[in-house]
Amino acid sequence: MMSAEKKASMLAAWVSLISNIFLTVVKIAVGLWFGSEVLVADGVHNAGDVIASIATFSSMRISNQPADQEHPYGHGKAEVISAGIVAIILALAALFIGYGSIQALLHPAPEAHIIALAAALLSLIWKQVLYVYTYRIGKKLNSKGLLATAYDHLADVYASIAAVVGIGAGLAGEHFDVPILKYGDPIAGIIVSVLVLKLAVNIGKESVDVLMEKNIDPELIEEYARLIRANPHVKRIDRLRAREHGHYILVDVRASVPGTYTIQQGHDISRQIKQTIMDHHPNVDEVLIHLNPWYDEKRSR
Repeated sequence: MMSAEKKASMLAAWVSLISNIFLTVVKIAVGLWFGSEVLVADGVHNAGDVIASIATFSSMRISNQPADQEHPYGHGKAEVISAGIVAIILALAALFIGYGSIQALLHPAPEAHIIALAAALLSLIWKQVLYVYTYRIGKKLNSKGLLATAYDHLADVYASIAAVVGIGAGLAGEHFDVPILKYGDPIAGIIVSVLVLKLAVNIGKESVDVLMEKNIDPELIEEYARLIRANPHVKRIDRLRAREHGHYILVDVRASVPGTYTIQQGHDISRQIKQTIMDHHPNVDEVLIHLNPWYDEKRSR
């Protein structure tokens, strides 16, 4: 049976996929029909989002599978790989938007239409709702794939804001006969490309950090250490590391306990430490513990 959390994450992935398909069709159709460069570019960006949503959906199905003999630590990094794919798609979309917008600046200003403005407003509102919805679920479940999708929606919010401003400026330029405002559409497209590229770099960096098994936040490490020290049998923490493995965390502990303890006592202490950390941090999937012998130097003299 799939848990409620997994069902919620899969539903969010489906909603994102269907929404991106719909918005892609609307933006490209309206943009081509009314000659809006920024709307067409935004639509192509959304087409990339469709691929990203499919990658996220597929990766989440894989990451939710239990550990097996070939993948003893689970399949969590599948979501990290999908986040990297999203970053690449965003970067390519940013370059496409920027190129198309610069090309548009070299030609006569396109005529702005109110329907193109309405399509951009629809995208803005829809994507903002999707961003909040997907981000909350992704944050709650610590899902790298969903969080990457949420940031992808945020990039679309930026693009839609720029499209609204650009198309609106074009309409104002035609109404008041202000030449510079007539180029609001392509100028907005350039701004969008920069914002989307910046977002792609941030998502890509985070994905690389997880794949390279970068240590997690020092404050979280210290929280684990506090829980370990709370065990009265632990005399010293010799080493403490932790790494993200997709939507869960793996913790590696080396601690010293009195060398006179039996193997059974050491086993019980290890189990206590593991259970304490996992009770306080549900996103910790495994705690690997190695116990070292500790002796009171004063008594040994």
